[in-house]
Amino acid sequence: MRVVLVGPPGAGKGTQAKRLADQFGLKHLSSGDILRAEKASGSDLGKTLAQYMDAGQLVPDDVVVGVMAKAVGQYAEQGLLLDGFPRTVPQAKSLDEQLDKQGTPLDVVAVIEVPDDKIVNRICGRRSCPECGAIYHVEFLKPAKPGECDKCGYKGEFEQRGDDTEQVVRQRLSTYHAQTAPVIEYYKQVSPGKIETFDGDQAPDAVTAEMVQRLQAKQA
Repeated sequence: MRVVLVGPPGAGKGTQAKRLADQFGLKHLSSGDILRAEKASGSDLGKTLAQYMDAGQLVPDDVVVGVMAKAVGQYAEQGLLLDGFPRTVPQAKSLDEQLDKQGTPLDVVAVIEVPDDKIVNRICGRRSCPECGAIYHVEFLKPAKPGECDKCGYKGEFEQRGDDTEQVVRQRLSTYHAQTAPVIEYYKQVSPGKIETFDGDQAPDAVTAEMVQRLQAKQA
């Protein structure tokens, strides 16, 4: 099975990707991990990546496609789950072309939907222990004892990441809607039967159960 997982930042894609990959025996390909690994490798492609990433610039589609094509080609036959790729319509078209040439087309485009305001609340409420890095949330995942880390016993203020502010999160969501929402529309036009939409505004276990059930039905 070959699956593309799409959803806004903070929708829980990372959690669901790992669970689905384990459940179905798929290779989980995170574009962020693969781009960072290629950059660190020192290859010619990695050096090109570094020029953009170190400057904080968006990596052009052709460079992203070049990096991802290597991993996709390696695991497409085995089965893979793509997380964070494709992010743009040109990337989606390139992916389709590559998979079609290999005779291993996409099976499912899984879209996790969560309202923007819920995303802002999720991300801006995250806190971490400055000692051990344990993650908490001011609303959904509080420590057993207020102000004390469950894992290491640290007592004091938990930290908020510098980019977990409403302004930054709203900007990330704006970028997602501008770049990635058209990818969903592209798949609706060319492969409407492959689109599966999931309500991400539920407990993670409930989202997982629904996704597993519907992906199993696709396999049948």
